[in-house]
Amino acid sequence: MKKYFIVFLLLGIISYPVSSIELDASIDDEIRRTYDPSKLEQSLPALPKTTPSQPQIQTKTVTSSPKSNSNSSLPPKALPVESPASPQLGVKKLPNDYKYDKSTAIRIKKGTKFRVKSNSVISDYLKEGSVVSFTSLEPVTQRYITIPQGTKFTAVVQDSHMPQYSGNGGLVVLLVNGITINGQTRRIQGKITKANYKKIFLNNIKGKRSYLSGIAKQVDKGENFYKKTRRTSSKLADNPVGVIISPIPTIAGMLVYAVNFVGSPVFAIWSKGGRISIPAGSEFEIKLLEDAYLE
Repeated sequence: MKKYFIVFLLLGIISYPVSSIELDASIDDEIRRTYDPSKLEQSLPALPKTTPSQPQIQTKTVTSSPKSNSNSSLPPKALPVESPASPQLGVKKLPNDYKYDKSTAIRIKKGTKFRVKSNSVISDYLKEGSVVSFTSLEPVTQRYITIPQGTKFTAVVQDSHMPQYSGNGGLVVLLVNGITINGQTRRIQGKITKANYKKIFLNNIKGKRSYLSGIAKQVDKGENFYKKTRRTSSKLADNPVGVIISPIPTIAGMLVYAVNFVGSPVFAIWSKGGRISIPAGSEFEIKLLEDAYLE
C-alpha cells in the first residue's frame, strides 16, 4: 500500500508543473480575447510635443538654479576673530633697554674694574631709589674698544639707613646700572668694591660699628669715676676730721666701677654706630657683575 501511495504522490508532483503551464496559457488567451491590443494603443493619450527652444540641457539648468540661489542666499561663514593680545602685567620696559646681536656687539668682560670719582656726596641720608653718578678717572682697554676717561656711570641706592642702636652704623648699598659712552647710555650691572680707598664687602658701605667700643666706653666711665673717688678720699685723709669719712668715696667709686664693668655689654646696646658721609670727588672702584655689550 505504501508503494502505491508513493507512486501516486510522485505522479502528482510531476504533473503539477504541466498543469500550471497550461493554466498560464489559458489566462493569456482570455486576455487576448477580452482586450484588443490595437484598440488599446489608440486609447492612450498623445505624448506632449517638445519645442527645440527648450532643450534638455536647459531643463537641467532650471532645476539646478534653485540650489544655486539657495546657496547664494546663505550668509558667508564668519571668520574667527582673534582677541587682541593682552598686555603683560608686571613687565616694566626700561628706557635704556636695547636689542643687540652678540655676534657683532662689542663685549666688556665680566669683572672689569673702573676707577671713578663721585659727582655728589654719598651718605646714609640717601633714600632708597636715589640715583648718584660717577666719572671714570682713567681709560680702560678691552678687545676692540677702549672706554675713555670721563665715561659716566650711574648707580641707584638699593638700601640705606641711619645709624642704629646696638652700635650698628649707617648703611648705603649701591647698584651700578648704567654707563654712558659717546652720548649713548647702556644698561650694565656692577657693584662698588672700594670707597674712599677702603675695601667694600658685599657691596655694603657701612658706618663704623661701635658696639665693642661702647662696651669699652662704659668700662672707662666706671674706671674714671673710681679714680675721682680715690682722689677725693686722699684729700679727705689729709684732714683730721675728714679722715673718718675718707673711705666712703672710694667705696662708692668701686661699686660704680663694678656695675659699669659687669653691665657694659648691656649698656652698649643703647650706643649708636658711626655715620656715613663721603664727600664729592672721592675715589671709588666699580666692578662689573656680568658682561656688558656695546654696539
